[in-house]
Amino acid sequence: NQTIVSEFLLLGFSQDSEHQPILFGLFLSMYLVTVLGNLLIILAVGSDSHLHTPMYFFLSNLSFADICFTSTTVPKMLVNIQTQSKSITYAGCVTQMYFFMVFGGVDTFLLTVMAYDRFVAICHPLNYIVIMNPWLCGCLVLVSWFISLSYSLIQSLLMLRLSFCTNWVIPHFYCELAQALMLACSDTSVNHILQYMMTGLLGIVPFSGILFSYSRIASSILRIPSGTGKYKTFSTCASHLSVVFLFYGTGIGVYLSPDASSWRGMIASVMYTVVTPMLNPFIYGLRNRDIKRALQKVL
Repeated sequence: NQTIVSEFLLLGFSQDSEHQPILFGLFLSMYLVTVLGNLLIILAVGSDSHLHTPMYFFLSNLSFADICFTSTTVPKMLVNIQTQSKSITYAGCVTQMYFFMVFGGVDTFLLTVMAYDRFVAICHPLNYIVIMNPWLCGCLVLVSWFISLSYSLIQSLLMLRLSFCTNWVIPHFYCELAQALMLACSDTSVNHILQYMMTGLLGIVPFSGILFSYSRIASSILRIPSGTGKYKTFSTCASHLSVVFLFYGTGIGVYLSPDASSWRGMIASVMYTVVTPMLNPFIYGLRNRDIKRALQKVL
């Protein structure tokens, strides 16, 4: 029953035509907010020399990765809804899968690097400039891109060697790796082993590092004598951690869940592919006085 696959069918969220305009408007609005919010942060950081610091350098890279991460899935879904077509070519599916893994991996590493940056700034303020020097910051970003590009390339090449049966239906709104592997007729053990290994490397290890950094930050905050200073710092860290938990919790859950194609699985996928990139500009940037001041000068 094997044959040459030319395209896949993405079922999306609903087969009911009445729900399509609502879904189109909802995802289009979230996508526009994501792109606009992250572009404003990149513009603010690039235009103000006072923001050329490690924290804002990582933030601008995160904003760029978020724009690309969301752009790999949402525009294709919007086109399919508008044209009432569910198809995506085989080459388009593999390409979407590749860039999705690239920018998703960069996101995970950058969130970890930003947590480490805040840990050094709060727990070792006197040595901050020495530790977070431009060379280290550049290396951290380059390593994040290198690992993500390498893993995505290997996983995509492994996908190209698979043969598929006559069932080409992916019960998702984008070409999700685990769902595509379930359609293969050939042996996918190597793909699954690599997938679980990289889930640990890109998910569990960075998440553990973030928790460690923020636990040390919390212990340092408790030693602040000012009650106002404690409240302000705690509120900032709590908002950062809420986004981190949303991103890592739903992302790791989707990749480790045996039923990621269910309604709950797709909602979890939306949380870390669409909602988190939309919230990042508000949590990390637009609540920041320096970012607001830079945007006021530009606009």
